[in-house]
Amino acid sequence: MESKIRQGITTEVLGQDGISMAPLPLEFIGPWKKNLAGLDGENNNITWDWITTDGYLNRLKEAKPSINYCYLVPHGNIRMETMGLSSDTPTETELKKMCDILDRELKSGAIGFSSGLIYTPCNYSATEEIIELCKVVAKHNKVFVVHQRNEADDILNSMEEIFTVARESGVRIHFSHFKVCGIKNRNKIPKIIELLDKAKEENIVLTFDQYPYEAGSTMLSVVIPHWAHEGGTERLIERLKIQSNREKIKKDIIEGIKGWDNFIDFAGFDNIFITSVQSKKNEILIGKSIKEIADYLNKNEFDVIFDLLVEENNSVGMYDNFGLEEDIIHFLKREEQNVCTDGLLSGKPHPRVYGSFPKVIRRFVRELKAITLEEAINKMTHKAAIAMNIRDRGLIKEGMKADLVIFDKDIISDTATFINPIQYPIGIEYVIVNGKIIVKNNNNNSVASGEIIRF
Repeated sequence: MESKIRQGITTEVLGQDGISMAPLPLEFIGPWKKNLAGLDGENNNITWDWITTDGYLNRLKEAKPSINYCYLVPHGNIRMETMGLSSDTPTETELKKMCDILDRELKSGAIGFSSGLIYTPCNYSATEEIIELCKVVAKHNKVFVVHQRNEADDILNSMEEIFTVARESGVRIHFSHFKVCGIKNRNKIPKIIELLDKAKEENIVLTFDQYPYEAGSTMLSVVIPHWAHEGGTERLIERLKIQSNREKIKKDIIEGIKGWDNFIDFAGFDNIFITSVQSKKNEILIGKSIKEIADYLNKNEFDVIFDLLVEENNSVGMYDNFGLEEDIIHFLKREEQNVCTDGLLSGKPHPRVYGSFPKVIRRFVRELKAITLEEAINKMTHKAAIAMNIRDRGLIKEGMKADLVIFDKDIISDTATFINPIQYPIGIEYVIVNGKIIVKNNNNNSVASGEIIRF
């Protein structure tokens, strides 16, 4: 994972957003691959046969990675093992089975539990389901990592939902890639800060991670309302081929659905850009906005999206411009914050894949002086480790793991841009993982020094 190693990352947390690689019973491999395709592409060169978290972590260990990996048990996988990709509310028996699966997977050494409440099938879950699952997480003294249900118009209610989960279950909360989407929602920032302060006063254990960009990245299919995703990718594609469904989707997007993150509403067709596709035919569209593609193909913007998802069998990545730099600073300064990449690797990726950590130092420490170098390093190391309950990394101290980055504070800079994102940063001289040098003078030594962190 050179894009991470070369920016000084020594440990990655996998399994965020409630949709990942394990648990994965064999009968669900086909539909699950398609469900993940917009994020990861469809990799058919790997035999997906690990079934459980334990099996998956063993496969990671066998791969002899250069950096450390740990894992969050994903909500969507648990729900799928119990009830497929149905949108139904689980019965009492089904909910108990989900809790039992989560208990089993946490005992395998996963560091916590994740959900992505904008992603299928997590988005079909009521608050009560999440509370019951988080009671299991709290029993294990692990963390609940969540992409909340809404980051735009309904963000205040969305945050209140997660704080309700914390109060009712006793679980520790970590918001994934925290942000406020849409220029029109900037006026909610003071109230958001009030909610964070109130949670602190209530002794809710709360942290969040943040990438230093005003644009996000995910799969294009998130612009489609939840109802169209029920049953997985195959059903989504079937629905998109029927004109009456297209009209209903258009209507839902234009009029909005309460509580649903409406990307087209908060970003607009001119601020959603294609980053990856599967076919050669559509590679020419990578890097273009939906508006630019519509003009290029002489199509309506909605039909561009629908046709592209059908042609690519849902395997389309995108990034979206959602806010302003000054709003990033509001949350960057918070003591709950640590740095992340949230990086998707396919096609022409978001520059955060290659530049997040150096950008914090270049832009927010050196140029804007929004935080100090010491604060930035703490947010990248010890604060991040403690948020995930990793106690033996993140400090230079006797008895701690020797994960170290040596850099020139006056030179370190990101070079990745949206136009040319696949560029390594400068100014990082050494990256050391578990006492072994894996990067020296900007060269990757490809040393298998990583560990799989389990507890």
